[in-house]
Amino acid sequence: MLNTLTLKNTIDQLKRKKISHKELYTDLRRSLEQNSELNAYLTLNEHMEKDVENLLDTPLAGVPIAIKDNFCTKNVRTTASSTVLDHFIPQFESTATRKLKEAGGVFVGKTNLDAWAHGSSTETSQYGRTLNPRNKEHLPGGSSGGSAAAVASDMCTIALGSETAGSIRQPSAWCGTVGLKPTYGRVSRYGVAAMMSSTDSPGPIGKTVEDTAILLNYLAGHDQNDGTSSSKEVPDFTQTIGKSIKGMKIGVVYLDHPGLASIKTLFEPQLKVFETLGAHVEYATALNPSYAIGDYTVLQRSEVSSNLARYDGIRYGNDRSLFGAEAKRRIMLGTFTLSKGYADKYYSLAQKVRTLFIEDYAKLFQKYDVLVSLTSPGFAKKIGASEGSAMFGELEDMLLEASSITGLPGINVPCYRDPATNLYLGMNIIAPMWQEEKVITVGDAFEKNTDWNSWSTHG
Repeated sequence: MLNTLTLKNTIDQLKRKKISHKELYTDLRRSLEQNSELNAYLTLNEHMEKDVENLLDTPLAGVPIAIKDNFCTKNVRTTASSTVLDHFIPQFESTATRKLKEAGGVFVGKTNLDAWAHGSSTETSQYGRTLNPRNKEHLPGGSSGGSAAAVASDMCTIALGSETAGSIRQPSAWCGTVGLKPTYGRVSRYGVAAMMSSTDSPGPIGKTVEDTAILLNYLAGHDQNDGTSSSKEVPDFTQTIGKSIKGMKIGVVYLDHPGLASIKTLFEPQLKVFETLGAHVEYATALNPSYAIGDYTVLQRSEVSSNLARYDGIRYGNDRSLFGAEAKRRIMLGTFTLSKGYADKYYSLAQKVRTLFIEDYAKLFQKYDVLVSLTSPGFAKKIGASEGSAMFGELEDMLLEASSITGLPGINVPCYRDPATNLYLGMNIIAPMWQEEKVITVGDAFEKNTDWNSWSTHG
């Protein structure tokens, strides 16, 4: 099945004419039919194969890519998994998707997500939940659950997701894929339905570390339409693939956090891989991630209340009565935290705590090249786990929120598979801002010296 090939192998074999686009897309169509019950896609591109052969000489050579449905795609319905946008057809293209098209990517379709990206389960989608391809009794995580599920089930070669606080890395951990969250500002947010404008970060979800590095090459860069995008020079992220980590200093954080005891014993043995490769591994003390839960909640709700105010039924079709329960809760809490007499008490205080996390990481990175932790505090939860739990997402993302609100780059790599359930644990690797190369190098070294990645041929 050619749809199971990695991005790197797919491009190589297409260009060398070892495989054809017709063969690739025939296998992909078969996978889409077989996995339709996963509900990973909300809209399919029925004409994806049209003229795809003409893209052979482009960098991405016409490979099939899944797009999270909060990215505007010109003339293709974009819902953000909310019925408020049920009939919204954008007349423009997001910068991220435009760049992928220009590089020769072909869009399979738009993937399911938690409505407005509010959640870590994909259960808040107003078009039904997505199932985890590794075990259909469990959730894929979120908010980029549809993109992670599409990759894990080989219903695309690679996918585009977005992360506000875990929404790329957490579903990647639950689905056993690789998820790369770039530094905030590395990839343009233009054309992405805004959730928390000060942390929203588009990025790739792929089968291998190298695959995500390849796609980031075509996503990154300054955009005049996004004032928060960086003008920093973009390196070739694939140049760090295969590099030695000998002599690197790796700090291990958060393992003593309450509730991790049962999976800590599965995670700690994986750290020995770094030592065998010549890296120095130490346990480090970081600011308690529990503080990030409340801090992120206040900041995120405040920005949500502002960003969702534009959906008034005039410009986007349906009115605000169609907001789901989660969106309404977040709007109300955000409006409260920004109201007169409370903004200083809550929002301003939260910004000060955010600064404390920035300072804490700056101190840690004076000593360590990267920091590693578990990505999620557990395996994928069962279907229905998020229902009735107002803080489900914040608790599932608690090990990632601090790095997100501080704008750091991070990557999830599979680091354990439970043979009884076929569910995965993920390792989160973070580095200082603008140093994606470090997380790619360390993630790639781990992937190539273990057997946890189900697509890797290196193990």
